[in-house]
Amino acid sequence: MNGCSQREGALIHAQSLEAAQLSRYRRITQLAFVLLIFLIPVLDIFRFDSAAGELIVFGQVWSLGLKQGFYADQSISGAAHIALQFFLKAILPWALALSVFPLLGYFTGRFFCGWLCPEGALFEWADYLTLKLFGRRSLYGKKENDPDRGKEHSLLFGIIALLSAVIIPLAAGIALTGYVIAPKTIWNQIMNWNFTFGVKAGIIGVSIYILIGSIFVRHAFCKFVCAAGLMQMLFGWISPLSLRLKMDMARAGECTDCGGCENACFMNVLPRKNKRDISCVNCGACIDACNKELTGRGLFHYTFGESKCLAPPENCSLTKVKTVLETKSPGSPLMH
Repeated sequence: MNGCSQREGALIHAQSLEAAQLSRYRRITQLAFVLLIFLIPVLDIFRFDSAAGELIVFGQVWSLGLKQGFYADQSISGAAHIALQFFLKAILPWALALSVFPLLGYFTGRFFCGWLCPEGALFEWADYLTLKLFGRRSLYGKKENDPDRGKEHSLLFGIIALLSAVIIPLAAGIALTGYVIAPKTIWNQIMNWNFTFGVKAGIIGVSIYILIGSIFVRHAFCKFVCAAGLMQMLFGWISPLSLRLKMDMARAGECTDCGGCENACFMNVLPRKNKRDISCVNCGACIDACNKELTGRGLFHYTFGESKCLAPPENCSLTKVKTVLETKSPGSPLMH
């Protein structure tokens, strides 16, 4: 019995450590996507060259070729060829691009918002700094979901906040301006400190937008303004299949009423209501919080629609620790 108890304790500890990695994995995906956004124009994956009036896609000029085609062949068959070319190179690509977020919403809910969106990551960083400086996430007052904590190292985090307010908006301004002006041109002007009006307008405009959004607007933008978020919200709401977070109601009696799941939610969702909330971004913060409280086997899990538990499986009533132990191979460290 003692050996079994030790094995179960080791497994629970391992599960707790694994669950704690969820937020770390999410930070990695957020940072990776931010890096991708910065590199796309630099690597000529996608950008518009305003000087040449050309759209660059994977290093090639994306030309419709309509004028050349029209002058080359003015017959009915030539017109039909031009119409087909226009559909394939203009209408279809934009239709596919516009369908990305509705499809993401239909199948994954607001997963993009919670795991990839650069603005969402920026707003979370602003929340973190505000929490450290003022003991709350918002500048406008403490909310019900805010963690119960005081100010921490105000001077240090004040310096970090000041540097963030300067560096992040400028970096975003330079990177996003690269989508309409060649990045080489921008960097040459920065190195020579001699800017054209277009480069100055792009960098300053984006920097102001990022600064104001991260300080004063934050997640209100995600809830009420962002078109990508609203499309995911709508299609995720009507979808019977979309990814969502659920609470295992069969084990609801194990809840300690610590409130950790609600305090962890930066979108002010109340996870224990176990309802489909359009503001939930599937970040999994409530999973981490509950796993810490219940030693690696919390009450929240991911699921597609109303299907069975997806992950983590140990958080569901149908998956018992004993069953997991029995499926471990004899050579597993947990079996010794």
